Amino acid sequence: MLTQQPSASEAPTPAPQPRPLEDLIAYFEGEYVPMRDAKVSIMTHAFMYGTATFEGIRGYWNADQQQLYVLFVREHAERIRNSAKMLLMEDLPSTDELVGIILETVRRNGFAEDIYVRPSFYKSTKAIGVRLHHLEHELYVIATPFGNYIDIEKGVRVMSSSWRRNADEALPARGKIVGGYVNMAFQKSEAELNGFDEALVMTPDGHASEGSAANLFVVRDGVVLTPPVSDDILEGVTRKAILRLAADLGIPTEVRSIDRSELYVCDEIFMVGTGVQVSPVIEIDHRAVGTGAVGSITRRISERYFAAVRGTLPEYRDWLTPVGG
Repeated sequence: MLTQQPSASEAPTPAPQPRPLEDLIAYFEGEYVPMRDAKVSIMTHAFMYGTATFEGIRGYWNADQQQLYVLFVREHAERIRNSAKMLLMEDLPSTDELVGIILETVRRNGFAEDIYVRPSFYKSTKAIGVRLHHLEHELYVIATPFGNYIDIEKGVRVMSSSWRRNADEALPARGKIVGGYVNMAFQKSEAELNGFDEALVMTPDGHASEGSAANLFVVRDGVVLTPPVSDDILEGVTRKAILRLAADLGIPTEVRSIDRSELYVCDEIFMVGTGVQVSPVIEIDHRAVGTGAVGSITRRISERYFAAVRGTLPEYRDWLTPVGG
């Protein structure tokens, strides 16, 4: 028996196919070009020695408003300029110029989905020899569709890493320096290869520092705790936002060093950052965190954060920059 086929007007609309990565538009050394044309030599100093700095920036699509919002673009632009100064880079674009380049890169891609944007200043001189001085630098900006970095719904399992965080006097953690992320790669792979989702890194004196690429928050007796910048953490843009959210919710906060043993007896733990967003921790070192489920304070902060970044809370509109078509 033949089955009647639906007419063209009745046939379901196929889902749009993602664009090939090489077709996306990037800003590269002063021009907007397809990604396939944004290439560097293997002799590039940044490729050989990690002499580059970068930012990760998220953009959130609001389907009801048909609007893409780029989150904390100015704050990220300011931080990458500071990181570049650490690498002896001069004659940088102003914050306003850099924000304009980032937003134009996003606009030219016409995204209607969540995205990730990565600007990077890198030492572009083709030269062998470890140094920072007497080297040219260039800028690139890439933007790509991007979902959740890790599972933020069920919570993550964390282990204390045997690898220590690089100290400020060795390789500044407050700067997002590309070469320094090898330190985080050791931590992340150790955790995942041991069956965990994420690593928790300790300072040389044994205090909890942060995740492999995320700031740490701990809840004890209704107080939200986070390590100070002096414990070799990245000066997180999202971390600062979470402190504001907690204050707006009437939740007391405290910035202080956190002992490892506190992690085993606390009520809640969560990690935050551009990539991980707000990620509840339900287990650390084979010990359940609190009840082993997402805690109430973590959930309140998380729900408010995601409402804010998608443009549904007017009081946080200053966090967002809309990108037109």
